[in-house]
Amino acid sequence: MKEGAVTIATDIDQLCINTIRTLSMDAVQAANSGHPGAPMALAPVAYALWQRLLRFDPADPIWPNRDRFVLSNGHASMLLYSLLHLTGVRAVDPDYERLGEPAVTLEDIKQFRQLDSKTPGHPEYHLTSGVETTTGPLGQGVATSVGMALAQRWLAAYFNRPDFDLFNYRVYAFCGDGDMMEGVSSEAASLAAHWRLSNLCWIYDNNRIMLTGPTKLAFTEDVAARFIGYGWDVTRVGDANDLEMLEGALRTAQNTNDRPTLVIVDSHIAYGSPNKQDTSAAHGEPLGEDEVRATKKRYGWPEDAKFLVPDGVYEHFQEGIGARGALLRAEWESQLGAYTEQYPELADQLRRMQRRELPEQWDQTLPAFPADPKGMATRDSSETVLNALAQQVPWLIGGAADLATSTKTRLNFPEAGVLQADAPGGRNINFGVREHAMVAISNGLSLSKIRPFASTFLIFSDYAKPAIRLSALMEIPVILVFSHDSIGLGEDGPTHQPVEQLTALRAIPGLITLRPADANEVAEAWRFIMERHHQPAALVLTRQAVPTIDRSTYASAAGLAHGAYVLAEAEGGKPDALLLASGSEVSLCLEAYEQLKTEGIRARVVSMPSWELFEEQGPEYREQVLPAAVTARLSVEQATTLGWDRYVGLLGQTIGMHSFGASAPIKDVQKKFGFTPEHIVSTVKTMVANSRPAGQ
Repeated sequence: MKEGAVTIATDIDQLCINTIRTLSMDAVQAANSGHPGAPMALAPVAYALWQRLLRFDPADPIWPNRDRFVLSNGHASMLLYSLLHLTGVRAVDPDYERLGEPAVTLEDIKQFRQLDSKTPGHPEYHLTSGVETTTGPLGQGVATSVGMALAQRWLAAYFNRPDFDLFNYRVYAFCGDGDMMEGVSSEAASLAAHWRLSNLCWIYDNNRIMLTGPTKLAFTEDVAARFIGYGWDVTRVGDANDLEMLEGALRTAQNTNDRPTLVIVDSHIAYGSPNKQDTSAAHGEPLGEDEVRATKKRYGWPEDAKFLVPDGVYEHFQEGIGARGALLRAEWESQLGAYTEQYPELADQLRRMQRRELPEQWDQTLPAFPADPKGMATRDSSETVLNALAQQVPWLIGGAADLATSTKTRLNFPEAGVLQADAPGGRNINFGVREHAMVAISNGLSLSKIRPFASTFLIFSDYAKPAIRLSALMEIPVILVFSHDSIGLGEDGPTHQPVEQLTALRAIPGLITLRPADANEVAEAWRFIMERHHQPAALVLTRQAVPTIDRSTYASAAGLAHGAYVLAEAEGGKPDALLLASGSEVSLCLEAYEQLKTEGIRARVVSMPSWELFEEQGPEYREQVLPAAVTARLSVEQATTLGWDRYVGLLGQTIGMHSFGASAPIKDVQKKFGFTPEHIVSTVKTMVANSRPAGQ
């Protein structure tokens, strides 16, 4: 029944809510691991949103104009798995093909938190269809949701036309006290208000409990006042079980057109035992068999039933979200058909975007750079390449953490524009000094099939590391551009001279880190990055000029795609020593190589822009580049030497950083730490002498 704009609760509503609760309790109890409290408390809120408002078709969970639901308090994962199961969400494979089979079966729920299950402890984007983003560390989900909402605004500005409202979806995110405490949520909330993302709604579970006890131990701020200060609309629901009030608050959010909305929901978990307290044991651990039985009894549930889905529950969800979503998707697809006839070029771009494909001849304007001993900074050549690419790939957008003019990531062609609340189609994004939110928002853009780039100085990659890690974990092609990559910063000193950051990026599984040696390696790096559809990449660039290598004398920069390649070969292809380097240090090795040649020492210079790509090559190729018989090996890199031992071996040496650098002109700093051709030559001569048998 309906009363005004708000639905009146019925018995079937309560039955569905309690089904969500009991499935969550049973799964956590069976796993003897997990968090039952939040799913139990939030079940009515989730039910009101999914069953009554969410524009989502369970039969096609990747329909481009679907509403997005993000569970930022990911420890409540059983809430989401229960919803995916009960609403009948269907599975999709990595090639975006709809499989027709359930995304989450009842058996999957029984396997909660078990090895290789579709129901891991926290939602995983690439593992379970219907999960819009991986939400592990608190704060990441809400920050990512800002990127999803921003993506809708950009997609609408680019693709929508009169009578064709292709993109008008909304984004809802559940969050808890932990999300509110994490700094990244504050960064993201500030930007969401600045961009006036009225399509964004965060639903805050104000349950006043942390793992260690009540929030008053550490969190006493006025959250509502904080968000009002940001510029959000804030509303409150005093009882999480009041479906009418919940629906009314969510509809108010839908009708708010000038700012994002925070709905504060006061919740309390009702357990079976009257004296049960919502402490850390209840919040973060299974309830125990006795408490599960007592709680089910309180719900009017069969006490001994496990994983019970009563008659009528599946059907009710199909009549609600299922029927609504199917109708909305069918209408959208019909609209897309007419749109394709009227705007075939835009429709083709939309199809390519959704499948992470590139336009035809996307790389036709990639520049080639002439040899130049003075050269240019790789950040400068990257700017040239990026602008060439962006004019061929319209959905390549991004920005920097207030450093675009320094990292050279400004799109400077006339059509690019600046993204703002009143110009949502701009392709330059000003993130302000918010590195963490910048990458989390970029994750949201990528999950919406936009191709984002995000930039800052390499030293500040530490501030963004949690979100970078999630890019890799989700296997999404976010592009990270880090300039000012070494002690080559000179006078800026140790606080700004990255030393351990390069190694830290290389340590992230699934992240491709590329540190090109010159302008042509930069072009090849961008070519490679754009062709990777399911992998993030970090492009690490210099502020100082480096020579543009003469490729008529030395090897082609196309070797970059192999991660490491022979740039300068020893006479006869039989080297006495191997010089290994990345980035700006490659040119130092080339100078040393030429000097060693005059002294009768046959050196081979290997440019190693990406360890990860080199490791992807077969053993034969790796042996060709780094022959095991040559033990005199020297690595040269203005970063910590950690990891280079795998390539130089027990008998090799490294020239690298063992401290935090120094503040002085670049030449003085490089000389102090041994980054000169003369030091390289001296080191190689000693190594070669020691490696030769006596008498030779």
